[in-house]
Amino acid sequence: MASNQPQRGDRSVRDLEVNPLFSREPMTVPRYALPDGEMEPATAYQVVHDELMLDGNARLNLATFVTTWAEPQARRLMAECAEKNMIDKDEYPQTAELELRCVHMLARLWHAADPRRVTGCSTTGSSEAAMLAGLALKRRWQHRRRAQGRPADRPNLVMGVNVQVCWEKFADYFEVEPRYVPMEGDRYHLSPAAAVERCDENTIGVVTILGSTFDGSYEPVAEVAAALDDLRERTGLDVPIHVDGASGAMIAPFLDTHLVWDFRLPRVASINTSGHKYGLVMPGVGWVVWRDADALPDDLVFHVNYLGGRMPTFALNFSRPGAQVIAQYYNFLRLGFDGYRRVQRTCRDVATRLAAQIAALGPFELITNGGQAPVFAFRLREEITNFTVFDVSIALREHGWLVPAYTFPPNRTDLSVLRIVVRNGFSHDLADLLLEDIRRALPRLHRQHEPHRDPGDAGAFAHGIKT
Repeated sequence: MASNQPQRGDRSVRDLEVNPLFSREPMTVPRYALPDGEMEPATAYQVVHDELMLDGNARLNLATFVTTWAEPQARRLMAECAEKNMIDKDEYPQTAELELRCVHMLARLWHAADPRRVTGCSTTGSSEAAMLAGLALKRRWQHRRRAQGRPADRPNLVMGVNVQVCWEKFADYFEVEPRYVPMEGDRYHLSPAAAVERCDENTIGVVTILGSTFDGSYEPVAEVAAALDDLRERTGLDVPIHVDGASGAMIAPFLDTHLVWDFRLPRVASINTSGHKYGLVMPGVGWVVWRDADALPDDLVFHVNYLGGRMPTFALNFSRPGAQVIAQYYNFLRLGFDGYRRVQRTCRDVATRLAAQIAALGPFELITNGGQAPVFAFRLREEITNFTVFDVSIALREHGWLVPAYTFPPNRTDLSVLRIVVRNGFSHDLADLLLEDIRRALPRLHRQHEPHRDPGDAGAFAHGIKT
């Protein structure tokens, strides 16, 4: 006798899962261990999405140099290329071709004598690019010393104490003595005389920064090069320069065309920049370019037989997505020279205008005004003793703004500042909103009897070397 009851597994009579999303959520979700079983994709998404709401708003993060906005077309291209592994150049030859085009575009932008002979590559960011440049400096110095029959076991690198922490890491990881030039008085970065004083026969190079992370200022690359030229004439020491242009190498070519800082100086061996800073790409891409093949020793380049192709590679990373490189090429194609100039000009205009307006509020004094990299630092006037820059930073967080407060490195650890980075997407309108929130915070801060925050509250914004 046939049964009239629905059979187990009969999809036509299976109950629909119509419970609201949050009632499907497990009572507990392990944070540091894999769950025992699966959960619905929508539930997993909502759990992660809700936790991410606790992050700050990236567009209001005035601490970061990293691009926080991109055109929809750039985002679409990145999504289309997310699964492409940059290292598989034989499988993704056009991605490799677009990377090469970007290198040649940068070589021309930085006035390489023969852009066809330069060598360079993309990286995950300017930190990796800086380490590759440092390795090339070290290896060139070692080859030269060994050819002369001299010891090559005590290399050193000269740089300002304002360098980004990646240079401290490079020195530690690759056993190079860092020789830091401290800040003195109103000099907040490297000086030619101080750099030359620290050079000797073991110096592999001098690092100059085009856009200091501490205050946005350019270091005097041409003057350092001239001082090193004089050193060679006097002593025979021939010390190359690497330009860390993480930010400024994508600003100066468009806005400061009179400034000589790049491959027009014969002493500049290599330059790095961040594609994901003022290159206008979402995080993570950087670039490093050497003036010619001689500047990158061939024994640092690995020729790998990988997935059917013989491929040269020089990088600290192997597998990484091609999406950011494609977005960089899109930006170069989309904006061209005039487009980049307009974007960077707008950023600088916003920075200089906002800096002047903050200075006019009364309690603040500018360290820089955003006239080089669109970045400026400012401090409290000496007569302000009842609140600190750290109090100001916390007050602005209440309105969603992330404005870092920190102390400068030796010998100016007495100097505490706030710093604002103006990026593409931080408009005049947003600058006005920030200024209004600063104005709102000041009356309450003035009513304080004593400071509530000190440098101990600035740990999250540490970005320079630790000395």
